[in-house]
Amino acid sequence: MSQQIEIHGLGSSGEGVGKLNELIVFVEGALPDEKVLVDITTRKKNYAVGRLLEIVKPSAQRVKPFCPLYEDCGGCQLQHMSYPAQLLWKRQQVVDAIERIGKLNNVEIFATLGMDNPLRYRNKMQFPVGKNLQIGCYARSSHNIIDAQSCPIQNVGNDKILAAVRKVAAQFNLQPYDEDTHRGFLRHVMGRVGCDGELMIVLVTATKNFPNEKNFVRALRRELPEVTSIQQNVQTFRNNVILGRETRILFGKPTIHDKIGKLKFNISVRSFFQVNTVQAEVLYKTALDFAELSGGETVIDAYCGTGTISLFMARRARKVIGVEVVSSAIADAKKNSRENNVRNAEFIVGDAVKVLPKLVDSGVRADVVVVDPPRAGCDKKVLETFAAMEPSKIIYVSCNPATLARDLAILDELGYCTKKIQPVDMFPFTSHVESVAQIFRE
Repeated sequence: MSQQIEIHGLGSSGEGVGKLNELIVFVEGALPDEKVLVDITTRKKNYAVGRLLEIVKPSAQRVKPFCPLYEDCGGCQLQHMSYPAQLLWKRQQVVDAIERIGKLNNVEIFATLGMDNPLRYRNKMQFPVGKNLQIGCYARSSHNIIDAQSCPIQNVGNDKILAAVRKVAAQFNLQPYDEDTHRGFLRHVMGRVGCDGELMIVLVTATKNFPNEKNFVRALRRELPEVTSIQQNVQTFRNNVILGRETRILFGKPTIHDKIGKLKFNISVRSFFQVNTVQAEVLYKTALDFAELSGGETVIDAYCGTGTISLFMARRARKVIGVEVVSSAIADAKKNSRENNVRNAEFIVGDAVKVLPKLVDSGVRADVVVVDPPRAGCDKKVLETFAAMEPSKIIYVSCNPATLARDLAILDELGYCTKKIQPVDMFPFTSHVESVAQIFRE
């Protein structure tokens, strides 16, 4: 039986939130200030989930999605919401997390920095392959693959990769991987687009043996003559991890290049590199501005990856020390440092919890600590290690408002006060938001 409810907010994944007899109801596709008819599909003690049947009173912020696959595809969550409204909501996500989870007061949270043109921004795609060589994103809340000929938020180069791989894979009868039976060959297609039109294709396969490999690569190059690198990644495990441990170069170079501002970076198959190059510059410039460097400081970048933030900081610091547990990322960071002629950056392989105390014992004093952790945030021991180094500032770059708020509360207990936060829209039309927090030692 359908129920009419009024939507008063959005959940963390962009779903509408309303109430039915004091029971919170989550409705995918609904927007604040809308009255909607829903079918309650799940009812729990503290909440319910409703399926949207009809919009009785639409929001003034509702717009027509621009992608024909939007209703089915799980790649975007907010195409039905105007872009200015998305930016307002993303800031509110940060505000709510800081107040409710972090329980912090007097933190200045600025308006979200959005894009002038929020389309075609993704320089990387990772699309699963399914039956009949369907290649695309997973459908909402499932592992059914939505076959995509084009994706409006992907760089056009990734669309070219998608079309070329689909055509040549069909010609050579490459068998798609079946995650239920653990049979088949082609699991995922990864595409990366660099500066100056460089293209990298990564074919993730279930076996190392590549049937008719040389002819396949030759045909793929004919279909996409501008390709810079073709690689095979072997993922034999029966799990949802996209990349396996072994990567083979089938053609071309092991890396492509991209630019953030004036800095140029080597991008390998496993490199972490922001998928939105335009907004990455906005994000890192914000982190640099928040650090307020005068030129005499030592900066420690505790999750440095391939050195992107480190090299930004090095322009205004006396010295930057980057720490990262992934050895291949450190190799990329050192190469990036050399190729950008940055001489005041040092990169160390290791766990920050173990490396940072050794640096202190060797006489290194951090004036500023920069941290850009995974979505899970920082382990408490990591935050305690930062505080023990007694930097004057900590700059925290986050992709998850909830774990950011949790970690800022811990830092507050350790004597570090958050002054301001700048949300940045790295992923338009999705529910994700990045933030940069400026934290001072009290």
